[in-house]
Amino acid sequence: MTQESIAAGSLAGDAQISTGARGQWSSRWVFFLAATGSAVGLGNIWKFPYITGENGGGAFVMVYLACILVIGIPLLMLEVMIGRRGRANPEGAIGVVAAQAGASRHWRALGTMAVLTGFLILSFYTLIAGWAVAYVPDALLGRFAGLTGESSSALFGALLADPLKLIAYGTLVLLATLLIVAFGVHKGLERSLRFLMPGLFILLLVLVGYAATTGHFAAAVHFLFDVDFSKLTGQSVLVALGHSFFTLSLASGAMMVYGSYLPAGTSIAKTSIMVAVADTAVALLAGLAIFPLVFANGLEPGSGPGLIFVTLPIAFGQMPLGALVGALFFVMLAIAALTSAISLSEPTIAWLTERFGLSRLKAVLLSGVALWILGLGSVFSFNHWAEFTVFGKNFFDALDYLTANLMMPIGGLLTVLFCGWSLRQATVREGLGVGSTGLFRLWWLIVRFATPLGIAIVFLRSLELL
Repeated sequence: MTQESIAAGSLAGDAQISTGARGQWSSRWVFFLAATGSAVGLGNIWKFPYITGENGGGAFVMVYLACILVIGIPLLMLEVMIGRRGRANPEGAIGVVAAQAGASRHWRALGTMAVLTGFLILSFYTLIAGWAVAYVPDALLGRFAGLTGESSSALFGALLADPLKLIAYGTLVLLATLLIVAFGVHKGLERSLRFLMPGLFILLLVLVGYAATTGHFAAAVHFLFDVDFSKLTGQSVLVALGHSFFTLSLASGAMMVYGSYLPAGTSIAKTSIMVAVADTAVALLAGLAIFPLVFANGLEPGSGPGLIFVTLPIAFGQMPLGALVGALFFVMLAIAALTSAISLSEPTIAWLTERFGLSRLKAVLLSGVALWILGLGSVFSFNHWAEFTVFGKNFFDALDYLTANLMMPIGGLLTVLFCGWSLRQATVREGLGVGSTGLFRLWWLIVRFATPLGIAIVFLRSLELL
């Protein structure tokens, strides 16, 4: 059998998928909500505000936005384009596009890796989301009152040391995710996102409004937005490059499968820019909600989970209405995590239903059981298996390193090389629905040269080679 006949057979099979009874977003607005929900996650709430303040405030934001233009938006556009043109799960969609362009059928493996990446991330992401859910009753019951740095660390440590509690809250997040995706695109994803995303924005604005009453709102504004080029270093640029890649939920199959539900005629470029702007806005608003509380209580902004699960509970325990504000904050954090979890689960569900012909319910049950079992490894890495390491890392850290430092950068780089060098310019232009304008030709040069270089730098930095 010739390569051409193989490609034709692959295209025919995937075309059947694309014309079958697949779901489709009812409008560009719903896709915007879905893609923004996928992009907005735990990293937006704690990481971006902190790295902005530590790397020059407004100066860092300028560099970050430039990196978004070079890496984030081009790769987002390409992933959505592949999904919409292929009308299938990531593996099937790349197979369709490759066959149409006469490219090697082996590019399908890139889609398989994207599905696997999202699956592995979700297995421990629901655990982290469970931490946020666990802190909601803690806040309401007044357990943050009178916390000190030592006692707050002990409270968080006690949560991590209790495998039953971690399993219970992580399972709750996983069940909520699977219940939503089980109902399909319209009745599940769309209905939930129409409620969850506006709810997230409302909660965030309420918290920003409360933070503005602390008397330290101006200090937070200066921390985040003062343009201080003296703090801007080569390392700052590398941090901006890395976050611009990871913030938009790229290289995990999520945006490809969401793109496969995008109606024809929707501007991929405009929608991608809107998603990037909304993602950045949420991150900055989170900073305006968090740092006035931190400064008002004489605390130092921490990084990583410590800022959210150790520093902020101290602030909530010392402020008026702290129990209510703390509960609202962790509800918001849980919603942000849930919208990302939904997007991470969908590529696996689509792959199982389209690749193996399973019903959606069977695909949800199969993936749910596998995710739950794999998630036990992350749970036990904080307690029973704390001494067990893989290449010097516990199970949780090893999975995090594998996905964030290896699979995602490699997947992103291969996606750009596939689109920029294996596909014809006319194919990409047709997929995006744009003409051969000067702006497109500039974008095409960025995609072929600047974006791969940027992702390669992110990859080398993730391996601590830069």
